[in-house]
Amino acid sequence: MNSLYFTEEHEVFRQSLKEFLQREVVPYIEKWEKEGSIERFIWKKVGEMGYFGLNVPEAYGGLELDLFYTVIFLEELQKINSGGFAAAMWAHAYLAMTHVNKEGDDRIKKEYLTPSVEGEKIGCLAVTEPFGGSDVAGMRSTAIKNGDHYILNGSKTFITNGVHGDYMIVAAKTQPELGNKGISIFIVDSDQPGVSATKLDKLGWRASDTGEIAFDNVKVPAENLMGEEGKGFPYIMQHFALERLVMGINAHARAEYAIDYVLQYMSERTTFGKTINQYQALRHKVADMASEVEVCKVFNYNVAKRLNDGEYVVKEASMSKLVSTRVADEVAYNCLQLLGGYGYMEEYPMARLLRDSRLGPIGGGTSEILREIIAKMIIDKKEYKPIT
Repeated sequence: MNSLYFTEEHEVFRQSLKEFLQREVVPYIEKWEKEGSIERFIWKKVGEMGYFGLNVPEAYGGLELDLFYTVIFLEELQKINSGGFAAAMWAHAYLAMTHVNKEGDDRIKKEYLTPSVEGEKIGCLAVTEPFGGSDVAGMRSTAIKNGDHYILNGSKTFITNGVHGDYMIVAAKTQPELGNKGISIFIVDSDQPGVSATKLDKLGWRASDTGEIAFDNVKVPAENLMGEEGKGFPYIMQHFALERLVMGINAHARAEYAIDYVLQYMSERTTFGKTINQYQALRHKVADMASEVEVCKVFNYNVAKRLNDGEYVVKEASMSKLVSTRVADEVAYNCLQLLGGYGYMEEYPMARLLRDSRLGPIGGGTSEILREIIAKMIIDKKEYKPIT
């Protein structure tokens, strides 16, 4: 236990979560990976345990706990070796629900946040577009005011929970001529007329449904505008720090899982009369990997502490994702190598972990985009400030 950040209560929570995942989730993982979707019953079970409400106000059914409960939730999800299942859970809780919690009014919170905490409703965040990628300001979707509603047109892609979700947080331009100052966000029911979703076939994250969403003259009630009109871009930017830290924590956790598995394998695998954990070349490879992962983990914990204390850690969170996802990719590759031919077999965990890990440097802002953001802050002295 890292007593700098985790208390005995945290560790009791971790143990309870581990037991829940082994009992209620792991028996179904292979089925969900093959079918490419997660059955609804598990969302309700996760909700009943309070895991979706860790950082949600008590008034809306949450537990309002510190961020290290979230850290534990993310770490343990990575250690059941289904990046898709983990992504579906955290995209709901920390992408969609974060916006509902921060920008939704009381009505929206009662209608969407409380049932999201309970696992009755599944949410997704729909920002990325087919022609935009990480260029949020360049989005083409529009939501034009018409009386007491907006007319939403456009498309989104790579949306986790986009096919089987119940609602989506959608970013669109309400005043296209203003560029990023004309972006607003809305909460849109997935069964609204004019909304259609197509499931995408992915290299990894096979258990989660990832969709391309089309909006064809969708009538969105004006009351479903979240926050102020035209403030969508800063709302999205403000929450990127949490999203990037989430992905950094995911990365160090799955890298730890890979190393733990490899250590067990090396202690049992024998060649030329001795276990392979006695070969210096392999031992040093593990030493290098474990050192890099530990550095990432300690840094991520520090950033989590600062975020929990109210600091605006956009630079540090970007660094967390940039470095941790690269290290996790390298660890997955090297651990597969250490398993030899068995690493290439689907019945062993490393093949799936390698595929799942590869999304780390892409999703939630590519490594190339993050390098430019960090360079602007370090070289150009650009300052990113929270909404006041």
